[in-house]
Amino acid sequence: MHFLSAVLENYIQDNSQEEPKLLQELTRETHLKILRPRMLTGHFQGRVLSMLSKIIAPKNILEIGTYTGYSALCLAEGMQKNGMLHTIDINEELEPIQKKYFQKSAWASQIVQHTGDAKEIIPNLDVVFDLVFIDAEKKDYPDYFERVLKKTTSGSIILSDNVLWSGKVIEPLEKKDKVTPILLEYNKMLKEDSRVETVLLPIRDGLTLTRVL
Repeated sequence: MHFLSAVLENYIQDNSQEEPKLLQELTRETHLKILRPRMLTGHFQGRVLSMLSKIIAPKNILEIGTYTGYSALCLAEGMQKNGMLHTIDINEELEPIQKKYFQKSAWASQIVQHTGDAKEIIPNLDVVFDLVFIDAEKKDYPDYFERVLKKTTSGSIILSDNVLWSGKVIEPLEKKDKVTPILLEYNKMLKEDSRVETVLLPIRDGLTLTRVL
């Protein structure tokens, strides 16, 4: 997941916006209590998400893959005052920590939590989204994309996380690897899809920025 040296990563982080105190607390609790804390978005990528959201100034945001709520809070920083953020996660055990930090934030009344399969939930959301962040089951990325595209409009931005998959996308494929081939096809699909324009950014584990035409 980390392609730069630790020294350079620290330099980049030290010369980027400070991590908000609430997110520092969430990071600490995630590492203490939750399995696989490396899934946390983290300081640098979190500031990238925050900056993108502030540039876009979305009214409605959709996040697929809440985890402990870090990225949702980053995205909420750029949301319009009357905006709403819908976030979906399949793991109901994470709901308490998500809710705890959402309620402690400035956007407690603007974040809607959904628990279940995103492929089933998305079609039932009667919302047009200006900003979408996809960061859940990698094997389902193509399905997520097709579903969210129907919920966007021209100029909407779709972000896809982990598209470099710890560098596996440029390594020889292992027979037992079922995920990397899907991500390879997904990356190719986004580049060639005439409905959108896409740039793949080498941020953390790869972040694709896609604009709906």
